[in-house]
Amino acid sequence: MQITDISISLRDEDKLKAFVNVTFDYCFVVRGMKVIEGTSGLFVSMPSRKANDGTYRDVAHPINSEFRQEIEKQILAKYNEIVSGQSDQGNAH
Repeated sequence: MQITDISISLRDEDKLKAFVNVTFDYCFVVRGMKVIEGTSGLFVSMPSRKANDGTYRDVAHPINSEFRQEIEKQILAKYNEIVSGQSDQGNAH
């Protein structure tokens, strides 16, 4: 399974940095991933819903750690590309 598109919508909040939609093999999309600023840097949170007991449960998530790492690597690379592009545009007058 290949990631064929990553769509990022930036947010200007303390911890929430972006919402992310990822398309796989041009035919399946997962919406509602998030780029979060954690205590040890940025990470990707899977889409989740609040359960009746107040906890949050992932709606969709990778089955193995290798695929989770690949998804996170590609999302954070795209996020960093967008963020650095914005700062470059802000400095170019």
